[in-house]
Amino acid sequence: MTPSHLDSADAADALTRLGRRISAAGLVVGAGGNLSVRTGPDEILVTPSGCSLGELDRVDLVTLGLDGQVRKGEAAPSSESYMHLAAHRARADAVVAVHAHPPYANLLAATGHPIRLITLDHAYYVRRLAVVAYLPSGSQELADAVAARLAEVDVVLLVHHGCLLVAPGAEAAYERVANLEAAATATYRALLLGDRTTVCPPEYLALIEGREAAARAAVSGNGG
Repeated sequence: MTPSHLDSADAADALTRLGRRISAAGLVVGAGGNLSVRTGPDEILVTPSGCSLGELDRVDLVTLGLDGQVRKGEAAPSSESYMHLAAHRARADAVVAVHAHPPYANLLAATGHPIRLITLDHAYYVRRLAVVAYLPSGSQELADAVAARLAEVDVVLLVHHGCLLVAPGAEAAYERVANLEAAATATYRALLLGDRTTVCPPEYLALIEGREAAARAAVSGNGG
């Protein structure tokens, strides 16, 4: 079975590469957004406070225990560390957590328009969404609300703020946040066309999830 964490060196490389991709894609602005990677059963590596994701350096990253204590690093950890810690505590299967500020997703969430998963890729990578109403950034309240939603979904929209999503790896995390913004952009354009109902056929996602469940059952049956 694939372990639900990366070793520290791989985690640092994954975070810096992911930060550059997210920044280059316009999913954050300036020093916005933050990332974390699970490096052990009770430990995460998180980006520092006030640092652009496009300019991350391995030496700036901070190691936190899931109890919130700094274990390694000189920089101050992200101001959203509570939310990252809560996400990893809630989802032991999550390797990577991403907090980004995708502009169209932010706009639709703030104006009360649900983001529709219109294409096959939207449905495959995003799956399901939950929404958390405005709560102060960096607060334990926000962290607790996000953790509660993550029991059912992988992507949580934070009204007037951005999103928090979890994934089994850095590549999956990038595809998830990129397709969230693609879905939001498609929804916005559909609204301009007067369309308020088009979505990806639900039987597609049911088919994918059925195949995944069968694969997990086969692995379990083989003692994996």
